[in-house]
Amino acid sequence: MHPGRTVVAERAARLADAVDGKVSPVLPVSSSGTTTYKRITVDGVGIFYREAGSRDEPAVVLMHGFPSSSRQFDALIPLLAPYFHVIAPDYPGFGQSDDPPPSSYEYTFDRLAQTMHRFLEEIRIDRCSFYLHDYGGPVGFRVILAQPERLETLIIQNANAYEQGLGAKWEAIREFWNAPAEHPGVVDEFLSRESTEQRHTLGTSHPERYNPDTWTEEFAHLSKPGQREIQGLLLYDYRTNVASYPAWQAWLRGRLPPALVIWGKNDPSFITQGAQAYRHDLPDSEVHLLDAGHFVLDEKVDEVALLMLSFLERHL
Repeated sequence: MHPGRTVVAERAARLADAVDGKVSPVLPVSSSGTTTYKRITVDGVGIFYREAGSRDEPAVVLMHGFPSSSRQFDALIPLLAPYFHVIAPDYPGFGQSDDPPPSSYEYTFDRLAQTMHRFLEEIRIDRCSFYLHDYGGPVGFRVILAQPERLETLIIQNANAYEQGLGAKWEAIREFWNAPAEHPGVVDEFLSRESTEQRHTLGTSHPERYNPDTWTEEFAHLSKPGQREIQGLLLYDYRTNVASYPAWQAWLRGRLPPALVIWGKNDPSFITQGAQAYRHDLPDSEVHLLDAGHFVLDEKVDEVALLMLSFLERHL
């Protein structure tokens, strides 16, 4: 066992009381000293990724959401790195990774997952825990099912896999799926500056904790030439994720991986019923509903880190 993990376990054991407000959590020491920023070519695409911690430690792969990148984990990575080997890639079309035109790269969740699967093979990650957020869910579930023996534990943060977890906004998106040419405004709204900001702030009771640079940079990325077509294709392909929910649920029931579900309960897109639904297929899973929105790490990174450290200590 890593010499620091007993201390981590002792700290994290207090978290249940801390979340209930009974005690103040003792937080892990944050250090970004081991974080590196790398780039490799995979599947014909330049893939950027963040890496931290020792390769001698268990690996944790962080899969980001829309419209973010591995940057969303900047505050979390240093809290995990003293105890784990942390990997956080950007998908093609996101962050610092290449965004080839759709004429040379097929922007579907199947293809993103294929590229991420090959990425993990290239950097020799044979066993790991996955942290799935938002788009990281459909990408991650495909990666896991392509090589199930790679999975050690599963951490799910507002990554939906159940129909009942889809909020009201998905009604308009379903209309777009049924007739995309008749609903171009759905894509415009999905990529708008207002929506980009509200993915972070809508539902929060602590708006002062949110850094506006986050959505300013995300919207700047979405405004780049070619991004509307790329993201519109992925939004249309999202229908394949909903169609895949029963297969993912069946796999979870059959495999029963150790699972930690962390959910921002104020998320209007992926509502709390989606978090609770995981218990149907993973009855032993831990489910924590936090007072936060879709991007929980924006305001609850310390709580998330402690939940993860406690969970990983017990299951690895």
